[in-house]
Amino acid sequence: MTDQTVWARNSFLAKLPQEQAAHLLGLARQVRYEPGEVILRQGDRDTHVCLLQPVDRDAVACAKVTATLENGAEGLLGIRVSGDLVGEQAAIAHGQRSATVTACSAVLVGQVTSERFLAFLAEHPGAWRAVTEVVNDRLNSANRRRLDFAAFDVAGRLSRVLVELVELHGQAVGTSHTIGVELSQPELGRLIGAGTDAVGRAMHRLKAAGLVRSQYRSVTVLDLAALRGYADDQG
Repeated sequence: MTDQTVWARNSFLAKLPQEQAAHLLGLARQVRYEPGEVILRQGDRDTHVCLLQPVDRDAVACAKVTATLENGAEGLLGIRVSGDLVGEQAAIAHGQRSATVTACSAVLVGQVTSERFLAFLAEHPGAWRAVTEVVNDRLNSANRRRLDFAAFDVAGRLSRVLVELVELHGQAVGTSHTIGVELSQPELGRLIGAGTDAVGRAMHRLKAAGLVRSQYRSVTVLDLAALRGYADDQG
């Protein structure tokens, strides 16, 4: 797929001119992954990068990034969607994978060798800026998550991460917004450092305030401005 309209806003491919995105995808080997299949595994030493694409134009590519600590605890570091780049750190630094990337939906993955990817960046210097912006966005998100953990209760952290998901991946539906990805309450809990029961109670508070509607693996923000204000008030 080369039509830029399919890429999530702020994703790597969305930041590239359309012809450059098409060029890069032309360098890739396309592999389909089903939900639950591992795209990249923490600790591996392969160095290719992956470009996430939907399996068709009406679908949404979604993958989760997790890391496991020495004690076995798993943390959810982020969500990646259509147009996102993953695996760039190993490609650039030639180190081992720092996290595991797992498909949450059916995903078409464009695998580009590190040699081809680095040659592409050398040929298109503006693409380096896109890589830098993506990495900077992810660092800022991680830093916000750490600050939120210290400054906000569970409801505050949940409301703030829902606002962030809408801003990164969401779609407007009338006056409401979907968050753009499917996440269970345990997965939301791992994003904000809270247990499933605590997330359930926080979600109940948001629903009672008329801010969100939730179903299985689905959250709709009913009033984004109000949710953002609620999140700020919880500090």
